[in-house]
Amino acid sequence: MNGGQDSAGSLTARARLGLTLIAGGAVANIYYNQPLLALLTAEFGDAAALWVPAGCLVGYGLGIVGLVPLGDGLPRRTLIVGQLLALALALVAAGLSPNLPALALASLAIGILSSAAQQAVPFAAELAPDASRGRVVGQVMTGLLTGILLARTASGFVGAHLGWRAVFLAAAGVALAMAGIARATLPHTPQARRLRYRALMLSILHLARTQPVLRRASLSQALLFASFNAFWVTLALLVEAEPFNLTAAGAGLFGVIGVAGALVAPLSGRFTDRRGARPVVVGGAVLVMAAFGVLWAAGQWSLAAVALGVLLIDIGLNGALIANQTRVYALAPGARGRLNTVLFTVMFVFGAAGAFAGSKAFLLGGWPAVCAVGLGLSGLSLLVALTDPHGRLARGL
Repeated sequence: MNGGQDSAGSLTARARLGLTLIAGGAVANIYYNQPLLALLTAEFGDAAALWVPAGCLVGYGLGIVGLVPLGDGLPRRTLIVGQLLALALALVAAGLSPNLPALALASLAIGILSSAAQQAVPFAAELAPDASRGRVVGQVMTGLLTGILLARTASGFVGAHLGWRAVFLAAAGVALAMAGIARATLPHTPQARRLRYRALMLSILHLARTQPVLRRASLSQALLFASFNAFWVTLALLVEAEPFNLTAAGAGLFGVIGVAGALVAPLSGRFTDRRGARPVVVGGAVLVMAAFGVLWAAGQWSLAAVALGVLLIDIGLNGALIANQTRVYALAPGARGRLNTVLFTVMFVFGAAGAFAGSKAFLLGGWPAVCAVGLGLSGLSLLVALTDPHGRLARGL
């Protein structure tokens, strides 16, 4: 069966749609628990609010490091189908969990296996022609970003009407459907050169040492992601206090604005294909800096300013991400999974540091201090992009 491609390196619309759905459907699983925390703490105690979301996020990071590189040595279609089938079992285990330790362990497994989303993106880059790789990566990332957005909405609705267990059991059905979609739409690809797992993992360090473009792209994107997390971790503290006095649900509505960041992804990809990654990364950093300028000037008294800041941050961050992914995937065609691992591992580490810095800044200096942190981090990202000597070497880099 070859429903996904016409020839080697050619990606059909069917396979492209399949990868887009898989990216969104897989990543959604690490966010389903967030609207359910009140229900989970009511049944299992306050510790559930710590262990369940932490299990999913830690597991996702472990999956990026431990599973995504396998796509460079094994057929990605087989890996994606296998991860999604195992994910369905983990979701069933979560839905049937009798106690918090069982649910926390299931959450860890859900996070690890949800990294199938990060298999889909390098697979799309592998199959796409060089001239349209940015556009294809942008489309698949649109699915991933939309999955993050819709996961919380769907989970909250189902949980409110049918209970938290129904969310996980329904998600298991979705994971099975995604496995079917993967099997039906994704192409068989030639067996890559088999590498032992230890050699595969060591080669990640080799790539990080020997690819300066990878290091620059990872650093510039990680700094933007750190500023993003500094903002989002403190946003509820701002809008739930005077003068806004919003509820937690009202604060959560700002996440809906994030759909703009998802929709801009294909546009960023197309521009990257035509003009190269550097202007897109620079533009993204400038937009994030502008967002923090608006938030610093008016965010403490104007909800419209907060909404504008959210819009600019999401567009800037996600536009730059597509450009950086595109330039990274062009570096070593046979190592896209490992390149993806380096990029997202650095992003996650900086993202955690940014969240800590944002919280500390808010406690010490209030909202202006948060904006100063965000402005400083995004300014450093801009500096990295502007001083990148590799940005002028080739159109695609």
